[in-house]
Amino acid sequence: MKTFNVPVIYRSPLISAIKNQRKQQDRMKKDFTPTTLDFGPLKILLARHFGFCYGVENAIEIAFKTVDENPDKRIFLLSEMIHNPHVNNDLLERGVQFIMDTAGNQLVPWETLQSDDIVIIPAFGTTIETENKLSSLGIEPLKYNTTCPFVERVWNKAEQIGKKAYTVIVHGKPKHEETRATFSHSQSNTPTVVVKDMAETEKLARYITGETPAETFYEEFKGQYSPGFDVNKDLQRVGVVNQTTMLATETQAIADYIRQVIVAHYGLTEANTGERFADTRDTLCYATNDNQTAVIGMLEEPADLAIVVGGYNSSNTSHLVELCEEKLPTYFISAPEQMHHANKIDHWDFHQKKEIHSDTFLPEKSQVTILLTSGASCPDALVEGVIRRLLSFYGLEHKADELAIVD
Repeated sequence: MKTFNVPVIYRSPLISAIKNQRKQQDRMKKDFTPTTLDFGPLKILLARHFGFCYGVENAIEIAFKTVDENPDKRIFLLSEMIHNPHVNNDLLERGVQFIMDTAGNQLVPWETLQSDDIVIIPAFGTTIETENKLSSLGIEPLKYNTTCPFVERVWNKAEQIGKKAYTVIVHGKPKHEETRATFSHSQSNTPTVVVKDMAETEKLARYITGETPAETFYEEFKGQYSPGFDVNKDLQRVGVVNQTTMLATETQAIADYIRQVIVAHYGLTEANTGERFADTRDTLCYATNDNQTAVIGMLEEPADLAIVVGGYNSSNTSHLVELCEEKLPTYFISAPEQMHHANKIDHWDFHQKKEIHSDTFLPEKSQVTILLTSGASCPDALVEGVIRRLLSFYGLEHKADELAIVD
């Protein structure tokens, strides 16, 4: 796989040594057991896969290279390039401006942009409407494009089945930048509707079977269907694609459920299911799959708590937290400094969308075992920072330096 020129500030000698060793031991990535870092009173079980993915490194390389090569130009990002505050703040400090926030609210008026300005499309991609807006301003929309190739793969799959007269059902968070982009590209080819979870999928299924009157669809799914969507006609042939960072198990469950509903409603067999349900296979990216599977493997080990590091608005990170929360106390942090000391931590509650404070953190016992992972947009340097911070609570900071030189 291609390697990228990522700023050294995001790298970690310690994490690189660990990842290189695991790669040598498991080149086919079949072993999802965690790496054990035993420091005596503290044992850290580090997930087999975590941190920057292909799409994130690609986006970072393009963005920083663009800044370096164009010192005399105004440079804009459509919105946050990735969902990590450290990377986004670094770009802001280098003079990059965000045109919109993550919810799509305008921060820089379109009319202030000039044709010689540089506009970078973030890793999530963007809508066709935004591409057209940039073109109307004389700005080539795809010249500085950091859209993840795995996101574009979803768009291609949606286009393929759309041209075969299937309606596309997108499993994703309706307000997420990637889902908005996928929805836009899909609806240009075929009727499209977004479902955020299994509960909404079950509601949609009742329109497929006719159990729920068609006229209530337009209010129940307001803002989540394409213009001109005809409930009576457009749910007879469907296929499921997804926002690439959703839970793999949930996407598969949603696709299986819709398929079962279609098969039962139309009396289909295995031989002719394809007449009404498109075979989209899994459109999750490899990193989402690997990181989630690594967390599942990590959770098989006994531990006292889990720490997940990443941006608070990172979808892929929140799903790692969701997996961990099912098994043990979990702390979602964006930086090591949030661990103030062994009994005090500030962390994010993604259910309530707010940061909370806990006065109980590390248990008092002879050896504390912690599961540790990070999201696909989180620099390895932050994970190393978390390890060093934890070691400092035991007076063992020097152990990190010893580990970093072992290759």
